[in-house]
Amino acid sequence: MKENKIQRGISVLVLIGIAIVIAITLFAGFIIDYLWFSALMYAGVFWKILFAKFFYFLLFTILGFAILIGNFWFAAYYSKKEGPPVTDGNIINFGFGEYSEPLKQLTSGGLQKLNVLVVIAAAVLAIFTGLTMIPHWEKFLRFFNSVPFEKTDPIFGHDIGFYVFSLPVYTLFRGWLMSMIVLSFIGSGVIYWISGMFKLLERSVSFSKSVKVHLYTLIAVGLLLKAWDYRLEMYNLLYSRQGLVFGAGYTDYYIHRLALWVMLLYMLGLLVFTVSGIFSSKDRVLWLIVGLILIIPIALILQGFLPGLVQQMIVKPNELIKEEPFIRHNIAMTNDAYGLADITVKAFSAQDSITVEDLRNNEDTINNIRLWDGRPLLSTYQQIQAIRTYYSFLNVDVDRYEIDGHLRQVMLAARELEREKLAARAQTWVNTRLTFTHGYGIVMNPVNTFTAEGLPELFIKDIPPVSSVNLPLLNTAIYYGEQRPGGTASSQERSATRAITDETSDYVVVRTSNPEFDYSAGEENKYVSYEGNGGVWMGSLFRRLLFAWGFREMNILLTGSTTDESRIMFRRNIQDRIRHLAPFLELDQDPYIVLSEGRLFWIQDAYTFTEKYPYSDQVQYRGKLMNYIRNSVKIVIDAYHGSVDFYLMDHDDPLIKTYQAIFPTMFKDFSDMPEDLKAHIRYPQDLFYIQMVQYNTYHMQDPKVFYNKEDLWTIPKETYGGETINMEPYYIQMRLPGEEALEFILMIPLTPNNKDNMIAWLAARCDGDHYGELLVYKFPKEKLIYGPSQIEARINQDTIISQQFSLWDQRGSNVIRGNLMVIPIEDSILYVEPVYLKAEQRDLPELKRVIASHGGDVVMGMDLRTTLEAVFGGQLTETEQKLVEQVPMASIEEGDIGPVIQQLVTHFNAARQSLAQGDWLSYGQEMNKAEELIRRLQQQYAPQQ
Repeated sequence: MKENKIQRGISVLVLIGIAIVIAITLFAGFIIDYLWFSALMYAGVFWKILFAKFFYFLLFTILGFAILIGNFWFAAYYSKKEGPPVTDGNIINFGFGEYSEPLKQLTSGGLQKLNVLVVIAAAVLAIFTGLTMIPHWEKFLRFFNSVPFEKTDPIFGHDIGFYVFSLPVYTLFRGWLMSMIVLSFIGSGVIYWISGMFKLLERSVSFSKSVKVHLYTLIAVGLLLKAWDYRLEMYNLLYSRQGLVFGAGYTDYYIHRLALWVMLLYMLGLLVFTVSGIFSSKDRVLWLIVGLILIIPIALILQGFLPGLVQQMIVKPNELIKEEPFIRHNIAMTNDAYGLADITVKAFSAQDSITVEDLRNNEDTINNIRLWDGRPLLSTYQQIQAIRTYYSFLNVDVDRYEIDGHLRQVMLAARELEREKLAARAQTWVNTRLTFTHGYGIVMNPVNTFTAEGLPELFIKDIPPVSSVNLPLLNTAIYYGEQRPGGTASSQERSATRAITDETSDYVVVRTSNPEFDYSAGEENKYVSYEGNGGVWMGSLFRRLLFAWGFREMNILLTGSTTDESRIMFRRNIQDRIRHLAPFLELDQDPYIVLSEGRLFWIQDAYTFTEKYPYSDQVQYRGKLMNYIRNSVKIVIDAYHGSVDFYLMDHDDPLIKTYQAIFPTMFKDFSDMPEDLKAHIRYPQDLFYIQMVQYNTYHMQDPKVFYNKEDLWTIPKETYGGETINMEPYYIQMRLPGEEALEFILMIPLTPNNKDNMIAWLAARCDGDHYGELLVYKFPKEKLIYGPSQIEARINQDTIISQQFSLWDQRGSNVIRGNLMVIPIEDSILYVEPVYLKAEQRDLPELKRVIASHGGDVVMGMDLRTTLEAVFGGQLTETEQKLVEQVPMASIEEGDIGPVIQQLVTHFNAARQSLAQGDWLSYGQEMNKAEELIRRLQQQYAPQQ
């Protein structure tokens, strides 16, 4: 007895254990996701998305099952009740014989078996169709929480929200209903066929009355849905690519739309014919089949051949006249969709000379000209500041900080941990998951200075980071960043990584009894214990078991290093982190690091977008089509704690207002962002590039100019690393023409299509209340303004510069020409290009020369100051030199002219010294005094001049 009880007890425990294993296997991912969302304070978002997926799966599964089982049950029931139809004549049975033994089993005593099969078939099909609706949860939530755009399309007069939010759901629902009708028709037909409920006679098909009513009704509903489909297709004409521009053109509006109406009416006619056939005693099946078959040739003629004929015979010979109103629609809607409607256009005279007064008034701009290019600087950082092999710099960012009372433009990068670079023997589970857990510190340098060796002058450097300026460094550990798991790893690590997703393969465990490596200090290492609130608590046995099973890593469970306070961090790549929280946002490809009050934060720009904006020209961004985009959200990620905060930037964007209605606790107002972080927001480069590409075409507002592409602009070319590439937008700290304050802007010059001269420059403002304002400064068309490629050509043609480049290349070095910066100064243009040297045996680019150009002159100097001195000052102008040479020295007494000449020399020397020191104010004052002396000499000794 006791043995039986023990055996039963063991069996129960085994069954419980098996049940627990099965439950954990099924729900581990779900529970881990929930814990992760909860740790970030976004449990509401988790439940909202999960509930939406489950609700719409369940809703469409139930609806689908109801439709299918209703039709299948009707067919099975009447198959048994009425039996095969009674007919005369030559009968061909579409079954297994008129009354074979299997049919008798199904239609009489075996009805229960048939009912079971029907229920199973309906359930399986309903579940499958329900599963297909899960990926569309976002469409349904947007539909039920939609916010109107308060702008209408020019053809049908519907609010844009109808096309963005409603039309996709209508199309999806119609398609689902049609699939249900088709499945119902096929399933019911199979049941009737098996039961012998319809038979093909010599010239007709024999139905029982119930079969006829049922199948005709399904056909009628299908025709009604097809008529609805044609109506929805009319709205989709606003996305047509058949005409001259994106959207409905002349042929779409007058011919294709009419064809859709004809097809719709034809469907309704067939519908009436089908419904009337239900009550008619005459056999109309063949006529109905013919009517359904005729849909294909009629559609080909009306929707294919006829529009093509009209396009070629009527539209093409008079294209501008016919398409002009539709070109206007395309221009207006595209400018609205890309935020170009409110762009400010200003004239820029582009004078040929920059005066000393201009330099003095724009001293802050001169002091912030960027000489360091992010690409060679990244290699330089890696060589001189990685310190240890397992640290990496993944990206160099451009920002501005107030340093010693002045707003300075700087370059900076985060030093992140790349554990795959540990020695192969050191890549144990303990090292990669418990010891080496985080990166450390940043590197920062001003954009415009470098050492005698050609290296950047660092404001912040080394480990632990040291600041030489008034920027405090309190906690610069980086647990969350841009680093992704990859590279080489031990076999143990590789086997574990294969079993888990990329999002969780970067996990580390903190607050363990195993100390975390912080940094090296001489011969010894410094260790630390994590004190933040990042990660998910895993101090209990159940949670360790959960994560061990979910991550397929038993070391998490078996290690003796975990404590009651241990936490596990995963999804540490900031973009993976955001995408898991907000999959409906598109992310800019360049998040950037910010030092704020001694701590590190990442700022990520996020976009709302759609491809359903009527008439707006589509572009492809990172593999996705879109024709509407807004930078509506700024996301701040704490590099130490891993917290994620979403800040609303654009309260006028209907898409983000819709998402705010769906997730009311997710978004914060931009006014709630800490002031120190606000000072570092910037206009995103990806959005600016998209807008620039569209504006190059859509700045032409006149349909005739647009049609002829008379004023098409394009992205200029520049030389980088010996290759000709498209110029990229760049950030610059400068004073806009007519403005008094120094601003951080994003800009790019533009050139006419197939020409090299500049036609305009486009700028986006980044600071304060002016954030997001777009400005275009247009050059006079009658005047030649050198474009970047023309300046590059003049550099190549300069014999001294080209000889120097050739000499360096022959001495085992590679010349790298950095970004050509086009810098507006007042109403003139200054061009600056840095030159780097990189030894073939060492990946350490050094900044060695600076090239400047203005008014066609090209000069290369040792640094920016000497180069500008050669361009603008440091010697008498040609006019001044002639004035001095015209003084009749022989007739002048030494006592009269001697002091004047000495003063002139003194002022010129002082001007040179001030220029070398970067003191533009003193330089201007000394030059003014020298010019005054020259004028005195001119008046006294050369009055005729």
